[in-house]
Amino acid sequence: MERTYIMVKPDGVQRGLVGEIIKRFEAKGFKLVALKLTAPGKAHLEKHYADLKEKKFFPGLIQYMTSGPVVAMVWAGKGVVKSGRVLLGETNPLASLPGTIRGDFAIDIGRNICHGSDSVESAEHEIALWFPEGVQAFDRAVDAWIYE
Repeated sequence: MERTYIMVKPDGVQRGLVGEIIKRFEAKGFKLVALKLTAPGKAHLEKHYADLKEKKFFPGLIQYMTSGPVVAMVWAGKGVVKSGRVLLGETNPLASLPGTIRGDFAIDIGRNICHGSDSVESAEHEIALWFPEGVQAFDRAVDAWIYE
């Protein structure tokens, strides 16, 4: 099964949206295989957002992401990377459809609730960065009711 990295950013944690986000991924049928509340440091976030280092907004992004704890999660399931991004909505919440996490709960691109991996490759890189201890492997009885 494919895996993806989903992170509830400081604004989502502060606003009490963690449970709602977990609920949406679980309701879709995805399996939670790793979860932790963490307060990443500047160096860790600079590794995570290395592809954005040259962007003008990078210093503000790092400052914002270190402003409070985040919830790091790994979800597994068929097509979870693409489906996860659909559940999250567009990066710019104003372009996100109602029914998506960002469409329902966010207004400003700089406070868009969540991060989600954009490819299987980036997901595996992010999972290794955020969960060096690994993730849980287990079978669920409900999978027979989700997958053919």
